[in-house]
Amino acid sequence: MENGKEIKDRIASVRDTKKITNAMYLIASVKMKKAKADLDRTRPYFAMLQSEIKRLFRIAADVESRYFYPLNAKEKRAGKHGILVVTADKGLAGAYNQNVLKYAMQMLAADFPGSKLFVVGEYGRQFFLQHQIPIEQSFLYTAQNPTLHRAREICTELLSPFDAGELDKIYIVYTDLGGGQTEEVKMTRLLPFHRSDFASNEKADEKFEYEPSVAEVLDHIIPSYVSGFIYSALVDSYCSEQSARMAAMDAANRNAEEILSALSREYHRVRQAMITQEITEVTSGARAMKKKGLQK
Repeated sequence: MENGKEIKDRIASVRDTKKITNAMYLIASVKMKKAKADLDRTRPYFAMLQSEIKRLFRIAADVESRYFYPLNAKEKRAGKHGILVVTADKGLAGAYNQNVLKYAMQMLAADFPGSKLFVVGEYGRQFFLQHQIPIEQSFLYTAQNPTLHRAREICTELLSPFDAGELDKIYIVYTDLGGGQTEEVKMTRLLPFHRSDFASNEKADEKFEYEPSVAEVLDHIIPSYVSGFIYSALVDSYCSEQSARMAAMDAANRNAEEILSALSREYHRVRQAMITQEITEVTSGARAMKKKGLQK
């Protein structure tokens, strides 16, 4: 049985831990709000890019581009694939990293064996290294605080082998926070696009002319559009990580409260037992002294 001092030391330790988990909860909340605000400020630009791509297809529906499936072509599963996997730099975020890596491993085992891996996040890098899975490109900067500049760098690294014909398709595995507070791992094909992705019911606007050609303008727009999607995925993953960390820290805080409550009850019980024992000893001593006095 623990004595009163040991229990008090444990209570102090749990309280210190609770302060840390509570601080981590608040920090994660602030980081998530900031990342969402940064993403919202860039959405209008990429919405305009999407609108412009739709306009290009309205003007020249038969335009060809290496970033799109050819006209009337069916999608083929075979080919050389690249997969961008987005993880965090550290744990303490519930099952966030494990869910992403489990999904990526299922893709590699079932649908896309032999794919080239491009990894964001130290957690993912260490996981694939420990499992001796080769990584084509590891982006060494942190997964924290995603920026549009980093998204463009990633896009450049992905487009280089795609443009060279070394990759036929590029996928991204990331975590989407969605409109609620539930994280969901998603897999999306970055390239090539289907023309139906930019289908529009609006009539062609003949007032626009593109120089030197619609195809070349389209080829220059797509990299910026892909950068925007990657940036959005990085922010979604980052927000999902912070949301998962908030949930984990909130659960830790609740557990700490339960432990403190149990320790407090145990401390009062031990303290009461000690007081009772002291009273018993004093009473016994008084009786012994009284008995000894009567005998004299």
